Amino acid sequence: MKRFWLILLSLGLIMAFSASAFAVDVKFSGEYDVAGVYLNKVSADNGFEGWIGDTGSKNPSTAFYYQRLRIGTDFIVAPCLKLVTRFDAMDRIWGGARSTSHTDFPSGNGATDNTGGVAGTRAESENLVLDLAYIEYTSPIGLFKVGYQPDFVWGTVFGDRGNGMPSGQINYMVPVGPVTITAGLAKEVDNSYSAVSSQAGHHGNPTINSTRSDRDFDSYRLAAVYAAKGIEAGALLLYNRDAENRGYASGPYLTETYNLLPYFKATIGPVALQGELNYGFGNARKYEYDITGEDLTVSTLSVFLDATANLGMVYVGGSFAYVSGQNIGDTSKVETGVGNTGGLDWNPCLILFNTDLDYWAGDVTGHSDSVVNGEMANAWFFQGRVGVKPMPKLDTMLSISYAMADQKVVPSGSWYTTTPGGSYGVEVDITGTYKITNNLSYMLGAGYLFTGDYFKGTNQFQERFGAAQVNDDFIIINKLTLSF
Repeated sequence: MKRFWLILLSLGLIMAFSASAFAVDVKFSGEYDVAGVYLNKVSADNGFEGWIGDTGSKNPSTAFYYQRLRIGTDFIVAPCLKLVTRFDAMDRIWGGARSTSHTDFPSGNGATDNTGGVAGTRAESENLVLDLAYIEYTSPIGLFKVGYQPDFVWGTVFGDRGNGMPSGQINYMVPVGPVTITAGLAKEVDNSYSAVSSQAGHHGNPTINSTRSDRDFDSYRLAAVYAAKGIEAGALLLYNRDAENRGYASGPYLTETYNLLPYFKATIGPVALQGELNYGFGNARKYEYDITGEDLTVSTLSVFLDATANLGMVYVGGSFAYVSGQNIGDTSKVETGVGNTGGLDWNPCLILFNTDLDYWAGDVTGHSDSVVNGEMANAWFFQGRVGVKPMPKLDTMLSISYAMADQKVVPSGSWYTTTPGGSYGVEVDITGTYKITNNLSYMLGAGYLFTGDYFKGTNQFQERFGAAQVNDDFIIINKLTLSF
């Protein structure tokens, strides 16, 4: 009998200590993509064919399979409290070279600043890397999110950076009637002295940050969103304080920039409308300590408008986007970059401005360091599209896009036989997506880019001898997606 009670008591203790674990509910979601891609040219330039004394590059095509597994796991501790996590695993090209470096893009043609939405290095995401981990607590006074979160996802998809590096953040949201107010802090770069940042150095070494104070990069956000039936509108004020270049060793200057981002989404009958504006101002470089240097102010602007009309089996739509370019005649201000691009998440074409293609195939380059498939910048963009859904499971779409530079660099001199233009080109894309099951879909797409002369660059010597030419390009892609 004593043995029976001992076993019963032991079971009771196990139940008592395990009570909190039993209260946890786990919710899984995720997506697995496997795709095959064929790109006719790995560069928009002609590989300097025709260059004097040069046999020329053949500018080959490329074809490969790749895959990505992304799993989200929510640990629901209580109805008001959960731990949100997400990891990526086996982000690889089948049979392709594996990264062995600790850097995100150790070699090849990897796109800078495009991490594919993971918090680790490219080598880690080829195996397994945890992207997100944050607490979400719905308190009596509002919602708190604390931990590593997607760094910038706001309003419409235009300008979003969910596929960039996540960051440690503290966000607070509180509803006030139909308006939700949000305040947040993101730690972009921390150069404080720590176990992993403790290099010794002196004031003349520009690479040492941890031995000096106030060298961090912080981002502060304040937003309000109004939501009612058929309409959503909001505005975000973003303040970035980048002190990485302070101190005698590098600069020395402080960067303080502001961005005002209003947006709207509305549904009027069969028409869905959305738009977003990003106006940037502040100081790109504010020199300190009486050091000689020209202060640089910021004046950037981007605009995005999109409309889609659903007409039963057929839908039609169009998009307009603008991102300001740099006026080379004005050296007192920065008019491009500084948080002013089309973003990493917005991929309007299969080739042009497609950062997914950039991540997997690398930069499709033109002359003079131009990149065909990078984030949209210094551009006017126009797109028209029409889609047909002949059956509920099948969606086909045709789009025609045209883009031109906002500011184009025109070189001086008489060697140019043609004046470089401002056209990025015209792209025609056709895609078809078939829903095999509720969770499994297959996409087949083809795109052809009539490459514009913007990618010829500005090298007069190359142009003089016929080297600064560009090639049209086309892509064929098919992708199987499992979502759950």
